[in-house]
Amino acid sequence: MRKFSLAGAFIVCIACLVVAQAPPQMAKPGPEHKRLGYFTGRWQLEGETKPGPFGPGGKFTGIDHNDWMEGGFFLVSHSDFKSPMGDGTGLAVFGYNLEEKAYTYNAFNSMGEAEHAEGKVEGDTWTWTSNENMGGKAMRGRFTVKESSPTSYTFKFEMAPDTGDFSTIMEGKAIKTK
Repeated sequence: MRKFSLAGAFIVCIACLVVAQAPPQMAKPGPEHKRLGYFTGRWQLEGETKPGPFGPGGKFTGIDHNDWMEGGFFLVSHSDFKSPMGDGTGLAVFGYNLEEKAYTYNAFNSMGEAEHAEGKVEGDTWTWTSNENMGGKAMRGRFTVKESSPTSYTFKFEMAPDTGDFSTIMEGKAIKTK
């Protein structure tokens, strides 16, 4: 009986060593990650902000340079913009959270703003939602992108008090350039 127990333990040890030495499978981007590919490249943006509690209204322009991070799981965006609030730069990272089944967006800019949003895509429409705290008040944000063609889209950003209706803060269009 004792020999069987030692032999069994030996087999288990050998099996563990074989498994431990097998290289792990590298994760690969899924179709949800690849869907973000729509946004790759250089995009020229223009639009208008509405005057209100978030700042003066007026025209804005921007350039986004969007490229895949090595591995193909995240899209990194570097932005330059001119707005009624001033000129600036930004960095954003788009991804997809398999556990939550939601797109992710994390952005930071030279005006000290940091944003986190979750998104979904239905057909040609992307909807990103966020919860913000502005001046001690809970606010909701909604950013909608409508793909017009493979090289253009329109967008709109809306905000609402925690329990109120959405108001348009800005809207515009983007054109993919070379």
